[in-house]
Amino acid sequence: MVGCTMERAMPSPTKTADAGQAISADFNAEGYRTRRFRAPIDRSPDPARQMPLSAALMVQPGRDALFIDVLPVESGVRDPETGIWRVASPHSTIPGSLWHPETGRAPPDPLLWRGLRDEIAKARMERPDLPVVLFCRTDCWMGWNAARRLAREGVEDVHWLAEGVEGWHAAGRALEPATPRTIAPDLTKR
Repeated sequence: MVGCTMERAMPSPTKTADAGQAISADFNAEGYRTRRFRAPIDRSPDPARQMPLSAALMVQPGRDALFIDVLPVESGVRDPETGIWRVASPHSTIPGSLWHPETGRAPPDPLLWRGLRDEIAKARMERPDLPVVLFCRTDCWMGWNAARRLAREGVEDVHWLAEGVEGWHAAGRALEPATPRTIAPDLTKR
């Protein structure tokens, strides 16, 4: 499975995408990174906004903002019948965060993306002004992709934490074991 554990690589620009950003074979026509996700990020996820690590450290995830980790499941699989993930390698994340693996891909799996969107909608039914903060690892485009996609789909107050789990931990903050969110299949479509 290709994810944010891949070797870091610099893109070689070949054409221009929307907003005038140079893109390469690593990007699709919409400007989302599609492969080699672990690489330096040289642009903003407009219309989402980057949240500085210093600001994120002032927020209590799960209370002040909905923090969503989009890191892929390493060496794991999702049961298509139940939606439950079988994880071979443990993952630790920012306390209070929700882990929605694979939703930073371009394009994301439609069922997983809908699950992420539904989770945000549910949280905002209780708190309509709840900010959403997406992240992965440092120099990982999956958090960037997910934040940009959400904001472009009209979700407001979307932020991207560029430093991700690694930056949070490097700032002296604890991490906690994560369990991937179960996204049950839509049985009405069978």
